[in-house]
Amino acid sequence: MTPITLEIPNLAAVPTAAQQLATALAESGQPIVAFEGEMGAGKTTLIRALCAALGVEDDVSSPTFALVNEYRDGRGLPIYHFDFYRVDSEEEAARLGAAEYFDSGYLCLVEWPSHVAGLLPPQRLLVELAVTGPESRLLTINSEQ
Repeated sequence: MTPITLEIPNLAAVPTAAQQLATALAESGQPIVAFEGEMGAGKTTLIRALCAALGVEDDVSSPTFALVNEYRDGRGLPIYHFDFYRVDSEEEAARLGAAEYFDSGYLCLVEWPSHVAGLLPPQRLLVELAVTGPESRLLTINSEQ
């Protein structure tokens, strides 16, 4: 996949970027999406908009303390949303069953993937969010192998 770079000038542009991400996701065929970005970059905001683009009707929020939230897309298929910020080790994530989710074949949206890098499949979509201003972001979508 050729890397895709999108400028997000403000919060109002996030749904459009999420729709483009949904298209890239469908084209890639990758069920694992790793979201990288500093604290406050907007990973959860982007995931919320992506889930809306995929037909999720549930309230999408950060699973910071639960570690994983499950939603259903417009076709009734599960989407797993992880936040590994508070995970102390890959072993802790493994004990919580992260690998089973990653091997499920269902869409897994992973915030703070560097905290569980050894558990993630080598093939995945990488979404990087860089803060460029108070509301502006630079979004890069690339596949890792």
